[in-house]
Amino acid sequence: MKIYIGNISRELTEDEIKQEFLAFGAVDSAKLIKDKFTGESRGFAFVEMPVRSEAEAAVKALNEKELNGRKIVVNEARPMSSNKRNQSGSNRRGGYRSW
Repeated sequence: MKIYIGNISRELTEDEIKQEFLAFGAVDSAKLIKDKFTGESRGFAFVEMPVRSEAEAAVKALNEKELNGRKIVVNEARPMSSNKRNQSGSNRRGGYRSW
C-alpha cells in the first residue's frame, strides 16, 4: 500500500519518516519529495508498505500526529489523475496553444 504523508517539517529526513512507519511493520520504501531546483523538501513524502493491514494501522495511528512540531497528514495515496497540469491546452498565461 502506498501512503501519502503531508505537512512534513522541512527538517525531517527520509530515514526519520521510515522509522515512524517501521513501528507498524515492514517498509519497502520511504521517499521524501524535494524541489528539483533547490533540493529542499516540498513538505510531503510517500511510504510503501507491503502488508495492507500494517499500512492501515500506521495510517490510523500516525494521521494528525505531531512530528517535529507539525501535525502530519497521513492517508492512502491516490493514483495520479490522467488530467495532469498543463495538458489541457492552456499555457501558464491563461491562453491556449496554437497548434
